[in-house]
Amino acid sequence: MLKYWLWLTSMSAVGNQTRLALLQHFENPENIYYAEEADLKMVESLKPNQISAILEHNLNPAEHILADCQRYGQRILTIRDAEYPVRLRSIYDPPCVLYVKGRLPAFDDEAAIAVVGTRKATPYGIACAERLSYDLASCGAVVVTGLARGGDTAAARGALRAGGVVVGVTGNGLDIPYPPENRDLYEDVAAAGALISEYPPGTEPDGRHFPVRNRIMSGLSVGVLVVEAPMRSGTLITARLALEQGRDVFAVPGPIDAPNSAGCIELLEEGAGVGAKAWRILREYEGMFPDKLHPSDRPRRPLPPLKPHPKPETKTRTKPAAAETPSKPAEATLPVRSPEGLTDDQIALLRALSDRDPVQVDDLVAACAIPARRVLSALTVMEIESLVRQHSGKRYTRTVTLAGG
Repeated sequence: MLKYWLWLTSMSAVGNQTRLALLQHFENPENIYYAEEADLKMVESLKPNQISAILEHNLNPAEHILADCQRYGQRILTIRDAEYPVRLRSIYDPPCVLYVKGRLPAFDDEAAIAVVGTRKATPYGIACAERLSYDLASCGAVVVTGLARGGDTAAARGALRAGGVVVGVTGNGLDIPYPPENRDLYEDVAAAGALISEYPPGTEPDGRHFPVRNRIMSGLSVGVLVVEAPMRSGTLITARLALEQGRDVFAVPGPIDAPNSAGCIELLEEGAGVGAKAWRILREYEGMFPDKLHPSDRPRRPLPPLKPHPKPETKTRTKPAAAETPSKPAEATLPVRSPEGLTDDQIALLRALSDRDPVQVDDLVAACAIPARRVLSALTVMEIESLVRQHSGKRYTRTVTLAGG
């Protein structure tokens, strides 16, 4: 049965949402494998090229993945397994298969906090991520991290130094540590907790994978702590995904003129919890996990002294402040995007969006006659791919012109 799960997830033509639709229709991957073409056409979301890929019945990639998992000591967890966290299964777009190395905690019984931060972290961000993760682990929380450079790496190290349970969620195969200098950190995390990926062994790091894996980090957690986040960063996308999944979001306050703190300040203005002390975060969940969480009696490690933040250069204004508005590209200057590779939902949304006037999600739902969950999912993917830009109040503009109108 396991080889059919790997067959289903290894077909590049079949995306995760389509896999979930197929599982709902046919109940299990083996039934999908042996389905006739007429039966496959009954699944509305299936496209001709996807039906062709399924009917090829190519099990070779699945057999290679099974062999690699045995070679590298990785377990395979399917969405139907009892060990698969209900918390993750309940999100809109749960991965059908997870590759695991180490000992997976029982997430549904744990106060897991995802600690995220920009790769280009400042010394302040590194110190905050390490100290807060140390304190979170000392208080009994499971720390979830993406193991990227900067804040993620600092979070993992802090939790490990506290002797806590750490779970690293990667956007690549678990046998290919990324960044390469984190090879030893990968081994430490697997020994103290677990490494998780939805990508099979041998999958190289790809920029498109990392924003997508963020839904797993937030989906496994009860809350997300944002340490540092510039205004346009994958860290903010993680925070928005967490809110869409019904998770709590906390943000670390930072210098008001620091670019890396701009995203945190915006989150705080929008109602995020203040992530300055670990126990103030965790006491929100003390009633849910009374046997897990406790104030730490360990002495707090002081932050290193901060260097004065450089003052911004003074620039001469060319127009009054009241008249200043963010410049927006004219229609003709926008890059042209072919509809090829886009879903029907994405094409409909791009046609409904303006490049000048932000449109609210509710208005897009009404204009396109697409369910809100599908609209939010499509917008998230398009934001990752820089096809749309999000503005305050869940309003969007497009950043490309769709070829053919």
